[in-house]
Amino acid sequence: MPDIPLTTVVVLCLAAAAAGWIDAVVGGGGLLLLPALLIGVPQVHPSYVYGTNKAVSIVGTSAAAVTYLRKAPVEVGTAVRIGLAAVAGSMAGASFAAGISADVLRPMIMVVLVGVLTFVMLRPAFGTAAVAGPPTKQRVLAAIGIAGLGIGFYDGLFGPGTGTFLVIALTAVLHLDLVNASATAKIVNVCTNLGALAMFSYKGTVLWQLAAAMAVFNLVGGTVGARMALKKGSGFVRGVLVVVVLSLVGKLAYDQWLG
Repeated sequence: MPDIPLTTVVVLCLAAAAAGWIDAVVGGGGLLLLPALLIGVPQVHPSYVYGTNKAVSIVGTSAAAVTYLRKAPVEVGTAVRIGLAAVAGSMAGASFAAGISADVLRPMIMVVLVGVLTFVMLRPAFGTAAVAGPPTKQRVLAAIGIAGLGIGFYDGLFGPGTGTFLVIALTAVLHLDLVNASATAKIVNVCTNLGALAMFSYKGTVLWQLAAAMAVFNLVGGTVGARMALKKGSGFVRGVLVVVVLSLVGKLAYDQWLG
């Protein structure tokens, strides 16, 4: 592990707590955690940043998933099937990543995000109420294809905003409310993070000591975020969703034209 000043470790731990909270509520914690690691440990290869990020985020994501499972009516079997598909999708995406320029992908993702934001703003009822009963087989298959294989592929190929895309897709396809969609997305995220972490661990690109310290704070943030989402309901999650999508568009625009 490289020599990292204590003040930097403290700041990174606080960033991990905030990222855990964001990720638990609506996804997108990587928007904060990845830049924080890139700035905090610039002396290491980016692969170590990605590996450490996964080692940290899987802890908060798992804590959030457990919190949701205790209090939200989540279809665990459906979530796991989507998660397994997402693992396959992310592996396929990663195999194409080296040949795709991020400069080409960012404008496309920004257009999609602006469209999503417009839809959410014009549909105030989006995600505020779920359809009664379990999802139909057709909707589950659609979710496996779109949220699992499709967004999983995107996660392996590029990545930013994966959790947010999962929440939106699960809400739209399975007709879940935003709280249950966030809960289901956490289970899917645990699956994808576990697969990615296994690969990074195999390659030896994880700063385990730093990850362990940050993971404690990420766990606290994830637990608090999940409890707040459950307590405050879909309206609260919707508000955070709008803020996160705006932040993601802003970050992608900065990376594309100013970074």
